[in-house]
Amino acid sequence: MTLVTVLLALIACTENTAPKPSTTAAALSGQIDLIILGDTIITMDAMGAILENGAVAVDDGVILAVGPAAQITAEYSAMETLDGENRIVMPGLINGHSHAAMTLFRGIADDLTLMDWLNNYIFPSEVQFVDSELVRIGTELACWEMIRGGTTTFVDMYYYPETVAEVVDSCGMRALVSATVIDQRSPDAESAADSIQKGIEFIGRWKNKNSRITPIFGPHSNYTLNAEQLQAVRAAATEYGVGISIHMSESPFELQYSKDTFGKTSVEFYESIGFLDGPTIAAHMIWPTAVEIPILVERKIGVIHNPTSNMKIASGISPIVEMLQAGVHIGLGTDGAASNNDLDMWEEMRLAALLQKVDRMNPTVMPASTVLGMATSGGAIAIGLGDAVGSIEVGKRADIIQVAFDDVHHVPTYDVISHLVYVTDEQDVASVVVDGKVLMRNGEMLTIDTERVTAEAKALALKIQAALNERNQ
Repeated sequence: MTLVTVLLALIACTENTAPKPSTTAAALSGQIDLIILGDTIITMDAMGAILENGAVAVDDGVILAVGPAAQITAEYSAMETLDGENRIVMPGLINGHSHAAMTLFRGIADDLTLMDWLNNYIFPSEVQFVDSELVRIGTELACWEMIRGGTTTFVDMYYYPETVAEVVDSCGMRALVSATVIDQRSPDAESAADSIQKGIEFIGRWKNKNSRITPIFGPHSNYTLNAEQLQAVRAAATEYGVGISIHMSESPFELQYSKDTFGKTSVEFYESIGFLDGPTIAAHMIWPTAVEIPILVERKIGVIHNPTSNMKIASGISPIVEMLQAGVHIGLGTDGAASNNDLDMWEEMRLAALLQKVDRMNPTVMPASTVLGMATSGGAIAIGLGDAVGSIEVGKRADIIQVAFDDVHHVPTYDVISHLVYVTDEQDVASVVVDGKVLMRNGEMLTIDTERVTAEAKALALKIQAALNERNQ
């Protein structure tokens, strides 16, 4: 595959969310949808601009202007204004790897190795319990948790992607939704071939349907799919102009399995079969070799670091510092709530920084600004949406959050970037805007019926617990 073809595939994967400056009559007349005020605006643009007493003007989902609050409010009149007192304004967080509906399996099996956890607990539970209704409830629960924590975009890999997409649409978030492919009977398919065919049908229905939802393929791994099946997924992704998200180089088991089965380490194997010839998001990437890291750079692979999950399952410590120095695009992810056990991207930032420091016995590696970039602008690039989201810039989509800085743990604040990474947690997020629409205002969820979701989740959990008790008797 030529470089031109790869670039065309990448464009196709992101064209629905490419920023288009607004030329609406409202914007031209100074009447716009939204103004977001803040004591400080963290733009996360290429210049690293930080504005004091700033504002962001938004219309038709697009950022029209960023500048001093006095200038923005004088130039524009908005239907709604988010007050900026004690608020830090920044791009929404990007969760590059999740299994959203697994919120309903939170705590179902802990303190286990990856393969024991998968084969003896998760895979059997999914076959027994997962259906479209569980995915709907679990994904709504996840979206609520992510919005509450300031995540505006996520990459999901789970079953019943149609249901996931519908939930994302209704709650207002942005997502890359994967059609999972695995070589075993799964909740929504009988085989790998069936998974691919159903994935093609899902992509056909959702590609170009909604600017916030990008359908992609989600082959599970090279230990649950053979070479021919992986090649078939890439061929389908290329034909339909979409990307792929996959677990890659995740554990010592996978590394040894790849050597024993294919005669190569994971990344080298994928490269040898042409699997990397297109937009690829590689989740985990804990065990790349010195030979493989240049392949990641050359193929423009987006790597998603999941420090909490990697630590909890003892999969290893990813060489993030080396990959960043080599030029690999890296974002952050939570993985699923069954292996994390939450969807808190602030915690991922903190652990990503601390883990690299202690592993290398060097406190200067992974500074706060680098980690914040991985959760925002860098994460957007890693998942193929860098032209649309990840920073507060004119022409980009308005995916923006306000973080409250009036809690005791923010008093005093000497360095805003440091506080965002080392102090802030999900409860500090005040307001969330995606594509110009306010999803949470001063802690109040506006697009999800939280009482209904809580009741439905608890009712389903009781059924799961009863079945587990019966299974374990």
